[in-house]
Amino acid sequence: MRILVHDYSGHPFQAQLSRELARRGHDVAHSTCPAYVSGKGNLAEDTVPGLRFVTIGDQVVLDKGAYVRRLFQETRLGLELARQVRREKPDVAMLGNLPVPSLVVAAAALRALRIPWVLWHQDIAAVALRSFAAAGVSRLMGVAARVFEQGEKWAARRASAIVVIADSFVRVHREWGTAGKVTVIPNWAPLDEIRPVERANTWAAEHGLTGVRTVLYSGTIGLKHNPVLLVRLAETLRERGERVRLVVVNDGPAVPVIKEAAAARGVELTLLPFQPYDRLPEVLGSGDVLVVLLAVDAGEFSVPSKTLSYLCAGRPVLGLMPVDNLAAKLLREAGSAVFAPDESSLADAAAWVGEVLNDPARAESLGKESRALAEREFALEGCATRFEEILRAVRGADGRLPRS
Repeated sequence: MRILVHDYSGHPFQAQLSRELARRGHDVAHSTCPAYVSGKGNLAEDTVPGLRFVTIGDQVVLDKGAYVRRLFQETRLGLELARQVRREKPDVAMLGNLPVPSLVVAAAALRALRIPWVLWHQDIAAVALRSFAAAGVSRLMGVAARVFEQGEKWAARRASAIVVIADSFVRVHREWGTAGKVTVIPNWAPLDEIRPVERANTWAAEHGLTGVRTVLYSGTIGLKHNPVLLVRLAETLRERGERVRLVVVNDGPAVPVIKEAAAARGVELTLLPFQPYDRLPEVLGSGDVLVVLLAVDAGEFSVPSKTLSYLCAGRPVLGLMPVDNLAAKLLREAGSAVFAPDESSLADAAAWVGEVLNDPARAESLGKESRALAEREFALEGCATRFEEILRAVRGADGRLPRS
């Protein structure tokens, strides 16, 4: 098949899937949007026959805080993706992580070109917008949530098949009338690219972290996830007599918030932009404890991909997240800890982190359990086969999908 995979974010495991599909003999164009700032996967050209990396939005600088301007930008990106589809002429396409304006435009173009496509549904945008409205970020968010939900539903109804990342998504698709074409395939992380390394590694030495006890966060973080909790966690550890350095690897609106909070509270902080993907194992290996943040209202419809990378890296992980989130269940299965993402949980969370920092044998055991769980859950072959079956069925004349 000629396949176009568009992953707006440029995450690691989507690129890994495209490589595997190309190795199986398909002609794959893997499309991303560099204008979206996040930790990126391995998007470099390599020697896999039949695989090409292409982009949209090379000249766009997204302004996430300027909502009206961003609406026009995301519509433009949808038009760029539509032109890319026309150039590539795929037999089947798969779209993931697109903002709703881009998704609607791309879905309309695919419909006009009579190209079947799969929606890889990673987030439900209306849920995030409603949470912003409830938090008082903007009065327009409530209206935008209703409009975007209609657009997202419209696109889902035009997709030939839908892949969701957790069972919780099925309820929404049942409400939309699209549950009959939904398959649940949980996300994973590339085991061969993110692997355990020594704590005293080159990256740690370059940033003065060798021999320094660290609590590390690496990945995207929105303001609604309350980034100040990271600072408060480090402060609570200090109050318990534990000297730690908070390391945050991030680009975005949370950076000045974290910097200001750390300065006000006297918390030792190393703040760095997103690092090259080939150094991610060293970055994660430099954390004595890795931290995940997830807001309560995002818990049912978001599975932080950083959690999956953390498990691959073989480190102890602290989750400040809803306890019923799929990622929280993985962390508990690996022996790590999950606490509610609010101030009331910080004392217990800090106590757990302190225990791990002061017990090297336990920390090593937790790291091994993390990696072992990743190796059990994130096998690429099975995931790739399920996606391949769905893409073949969508391309086929009968349109029958494999059973979910």
